[in-house]
Amino acid sequence: MSIAPYAALALQMRCDAVNGCNDVSEARRQMLQTIARCDGLIRGSKGFLRTFAGQEIRLVVLPEYFMTGFPMGESVSAWIELACIEENGPEYQALAQVARAHNVYLSGNVYELDPHFPGLYFQTSFILADTGERVLRYRRLLSMFSPTPHDVLERYVEVYGEESLFPVADTELGKLACVASEEILYPEISRALALRGAEVICHSSSEVGSPLATPKNIAKQARALENMAYLVSANSAGIAGIAFPEASTDGHSQVVDYKGRLLAEAGPGESMVGCAELDVAALRRARATPAMGNLLARQRLDLFASTYSDRVVHPPNTLLDPDNGAIKVPDRTHFMDTQREAIARLREPGK
Repeated sequence: MSIAPYAALALQMRCDAVNGCNDVSEARRQMLQTIARCDGLIRGSKGFLRTFAGQEIRLVVLPEYFMTGFPMGESVSAWIELACIEENGPEYQALAQVARAHNVYLSGNVYELDPHFPGLYFQTSFILADTGERVLRYRRLLSMFSPTPHDVLERYVEVYGEESLFPVADTELGKLACVASEEILYPEISRALALRGAEVICHSSSEVGSPLATPKNIAKQARALENMAYLVSANSAGIAGIAFPEASTDGHSQVVDYKGRLLAEAGPGESMVGCAELDVAALRRARATPAMGNLLARQRLDLFASTYSDRVVHPPNTLLDPDNGAIKVPDRTHFMDTQREAIARLREPGK
């Protein structure tokens, strides 16, 4: 299928945190208000960019945890109550309506519940088609302070299968995938998606805004180049209603092409400047051409297999009881203790 070039928007919008809400009902109202504001920002951005730049936006990526902010000391159970959404809850229904109303594929990142894993939540990146149908759900695999599928890996694979860990959606816009937040710093995740065919990586992030070269900004161009993939990365335009300076996470929403070139990048504040044209047909020609620059085709993965298979740094299934497989609901100390053990393991000879 031939895919005509289209515009992708990394929509840089303010995050209104729910941490300070007086009760759950206020938090839920605020989350729906954020979706309504998102609707207006997409409407305005689409209209302006079509009129003044001739760009027809077909893909919109929203920042990380754009509806809620992140837990700042709340227990897992408290965050579930306050900020986590159901798989088919009213928030997803409202987002689906936004995608339909504006004829866009819509990607974002939320904290999501799963009935198969009571007492836990997963940080989830999603892609909704322009019909409102969810075509991709990606659960963040590497997180410092939140449960992940890796923490319950044996049970997770039993429920959803191995293919659920690195999903890629084959769509009219190309083969789309998601990477969450600081996972852009880990080459293995983007490479796993590219090897499964991913051509456009949607990156929802909430990260440091700085005139210096930040770790994530360095990584964005590297991941796009080494995987010959487009990257659409949306950052928060600050986080309001939380106990640190609001503009600390601001700027750098961007589009990077499959040669690692920065096509567009937003400055501080709410912005539609992180918008550029994606030419998936050109990407496919590059991947199909024998050349020194065809980095995907030059991979010799068997060289690295034993390095990964023979070593365990951060072990799986830390939230499954080893005796009966029951889910263990962690307190916040669990995550730091597990990392201390990983550091000690790295220091062992031959590990």
